Amino acid sequence: MFSRYKKTGAATPKPANNAPAPAPEAKTEAAPATAAMRKPAKAPAEVVAQDKELKRRQRLEEVRSALHHRLLDNLNLGALENAPEADLKAEIVAICAEGLEEMSIVLNKDERQTLHAELFDEVTGLGPLEPLLKDETVNDILVNGPNRVFIERDGKLELTATRFKDEKHLLRIIDKIVSAVGRRVDESNPYVDARLKDGSRFNAMVPPIAVDGSLVSIRKFKKEKLGIDDLVKFGAFSEEMAAYLQAAVACRLNVIVSGGTGSGKTTTLNALSSFIDNSERILTIEDTAELQLQQVHVGRMESRPANVEGKGAVSQRDCLRNALRMRPDRIIVGETRGEEVIDMLQAMNTGHDGSMTTIHANSARDGVSRLENMIAMAGIEMPIKAVRAQISSAVNLIVQASRLQDGSRRMVSITEVTGMEGDVISMQEIFRYQRLGLQPDGKIIGRFTAAGVRSHYSDRFKQWGYDLPASIYEPAAAE
Repeated sequence: MFSRYKKTGAATPKPANNAPAPAPEAKTEAAPATAAMRKPAKAPAEVVAQDKELKRRQRLEEVRSALHHRLLDNLNLGALENAPEADLKAEIVAICAEGLEEMSIVLNKDERQTLHAELFDEVTGLGPLEPLLKDETVNDILVNGPNRVFIERDGKLELTATRFKDEKHLLRIIDKIVSAVGRRVDESNPYVDARLKDGSRFNAMVPPIAVDGSLVSIRKFKKEKLGIDDLVKFGAFSEEMAAYLQAAVACRLNVIVSGGTGSGKTTTLNALSSFIDNSERILTIEDTAELQLQQVHVGRMESRPANVEGKGAVSQRDCLRNALRMRPDRIIVGETRGEEVIDMLQAMNTGHDGSMTTIHANSARDGVSRLENMIAMAGIEMPIKAVRAQISSAVNLIVQASRLQDGSRRMVSITEVTGMEGDVISMQEIFRYQRLGLQPDGKIIGRFTAAGVRSHYSDRFKQWGYDLPASIYEPAAAE
């Protein structure tokens, strides 16, 4: 029934009935003995997606495109913003029914419902991306051109059956997103960073920089903030670590959350902020607002890129300098990645105890080295000993987050900065995550344990009313 929309000349010619298909050559060579040691190769991404679903969607794509053009011709787009959802859906159903009848196309009930939902998303939302944004189990959406849409679910990437009609369709959705927040993306400005209405982080890069089609990444915004109890339940860290972190944050130690991309730094920072008292004034500074602090007295700031003329940019450093004049008790920087590092360290050293930030690093020691490098890149000429003295007096605690190979996220280390020994910053690890093995399904077996070292800030904890038992610093018994 869809023959009128089927492309001609696309089918592969079949051999004649009396001409048997050529048989593949038989391989007589025996496989090398070492080949048995390797694991079987994984199927390519194209095979992972369901073939039946792909064919069904391709069959409906032509119909959906034609009906979408019909909707644009018949609907008053200016009135859509104030139109009730039920009325708009009824109008779309009526226009679709009329269009299908004129095109002499018959669809079953499920296909009609799917078509109506896709057209509604196309008119009011973000088209093919809308169902993925509504799926609570999806953490990230990654688009590699119009025909490759991946998602991350439970820490694993998988190819979806979602497709765009072509590159123009994808570019139209990108433009719809960025224009809503006053940004633009084109050949002269081929990349953009923005935020969706629900707070999700959006980044896109378009041709000619993106060679095989536009690249889009969406880090979805969690509507329900994960607390300390939730992270303990999920196995991100232990009860002993939670008790220690509560004392550290409440006693206003300066904390850095370190980790790689997607390791859960922002989630950890959100959870730690729950230990801040409601009587304190908190100012947050981010490139893209993601933090979800629940305190009463929170002021949020977001940096701004330059406009078309290259003017009007407001950096994180500008926001941080202004925040120091706004009487904050604590300053929380979403991510320190540049010249704002020196202002952040000075704020930690000048009466804003309990400030927090995140950095990209693979270990606590790497995190300190990265702070040194960022100070150097800021163009500040200081002796290395003075730089390290500044860091050691400003930073009290480094929390290392990591995403393991099975997709799970763990707080793999909690390290205290205890001062200087000569020209070296002295540190001591309090808690760590020990890997014990690997299950057949690839899941990592491990446990959290103390390092056997008493906290350098134990006396400070007692003064603030957090007298932690000595037992939490004892290493776990060997199994």
